[in-house]
Amino acid sequence: MTESYFFIGVAGVGMSAIAQYLAGKGVAVSGSDRQFGEFLAGKCEKPLVMGQLEDCGIKCFAQDGSGIVAGLSAVVVSTAIEDTNPDLKRAKELGVPVMHRSEMLAKISKEARTIAVSGTSGKSTVTAMIYHILEYAGLQPSVMTGAGLVNLQKQGKIGNAVSGKGEWLVVEADESDGTLVRYEPEIGLILNVDKDHKEMDELQEIFLKFSHNILDNGKILIVNDAHPLAKKFSAGREFDFGFENYVGVQGTDFKTAGTHIKFRVRHKAELVNFEVPLPGKHNMENALAATAAALFAGVSLHTCADALATFPGVFRRHQILGTFNGVTLVDDFAHNPAKIAASIRSVQDFTEGRVIAWFQPHGFGPTRFLRHDLVEFIAKTLRPKDFDDDRDNDMMFFSEIYYAGGTVTRDISAGDLADDLLLKGCEAIYIENRDECAKKMVECAQPGDTILLMGARDPSLEGFARSVKSLLEAK
Repeated sequence: MTESYFFIGVAGVGMSAIAQYLAGKGVAVSGSDRQFGEFLAGKCEKPLVMGQLEDCGIKCFAQDGSGIVAGLSAVVVSTAIEDTNPDLKRAKELGVPVMHRSEMLAKISKEARTIAVSGTSGKSTVTAMIYHILEYAGLQPSVMTGAGLVNLQKQGKIGNAVSGKGEWLVVEADESDGTLVRYEPEIGLILNVDKDHKEMDELQEIFLKFSHNILDNGKILIVNDAHPLAKKFSAGREFDFGFENYVGVQGTDFKTAGTHIKFRVRHKAELVNFEVPLPGKHNMENALAATAAALFAGVSLHTCADALATFPGVFRRHQILGTFNGVTLVDDFAHNPAKIAASIRSVQDFTEGRVIAWFQPHGFGPTRFLRHDLVEFIAKTLRPKDFDDDRDNDMMFFSEIYYAGGTVTRDISAGDLADDLLLKGCEAIYIENRDECAKKMVECAQPGDTILLMGARDPSLEGFARSVKSLLEAK
């Protein structure tokens, strides 16, 4: 009997990736999303993602129970789906099994030779890099990730999943909802462990369980020796990557070359030059992680270097949108303290003038939870005025917190972050309306400056970046 699965909320990034992967493997896949109901009721234009899913053979329904039929292998849900959801209620009425997306991911990962990429920062980029190397090497891998691969998006696809003909599957393994502990991959990576969605003690416990899942099964665990918390999970230095001469994959001689980075990688007796078309030393770490995984998958070091030289990038992962009237525009997914600091630093590496950074926090709870760390990391990263180089100080703009719905306590504002930074001597500006904020940033920007846009979870951020681009072009 052919397997058949129905995904509730199939348009979401995490759910759509699994749905596309399964459809590519010949599984019967269908799904629903609230926005599909609006279109099917004639209230809006057809959502782009709906057509993209249908192109993969996925049947799309309104989220009203109409797509749930007896005989489905399971209905797949995420943590965001509540018991009152019409599809979920209908599934229970019909006795259709309900499976959490993490269970589905665990099932899939056990059926393939899986490389699982974990960490609080860099997962999407490293997952995409590993996929790109394996694809370049002719291994025809599969991938499921949390962000669109730029070269796939250019083909009109969502870009977050490929169902390849080869035996390797590369997955982005998320720790934010605790589902990381379900993975038992052949190769696992821990990139870093920083405060993000959870307290550090809870995070470390999750990564510890993930590491045991791998090592207890005699599989390979690769960790970042350059990160103090990640390196605690090391299974042996020969499996680690970093900058010290005792690690298995060592990066040396880091240099910036405009918006590219250059470095050398040592593995055993080999020393190979790398150039990656991304800025920032954190992307050297990402490249080292991807190279380490690919080496254990049987790819040569020279092939890794050749592949990463052509890496096309990931949607909204430090995506350089261009230079307009002398001002460079960068769009990034950064949203936790470590990511924001790394993003600002990488822009500083290639910017002649100032960095004019903008951040839209998401969620009142997360902003409250991260307030102190956000302020500390940003304050340490922004540069003061440099009289020797005749460069003004960096600037930090904020717009109001993105609110995705639900019952929340609105006892914090993005303006509080700006006020905290002002007390630390930084130039921080809060403008509640982001369209007005965009106008002010563009007004402030001079040739040689870079505007860096940062934020996550808000689906309209791509459109906001386009609006800033239009303002710069018209300046």
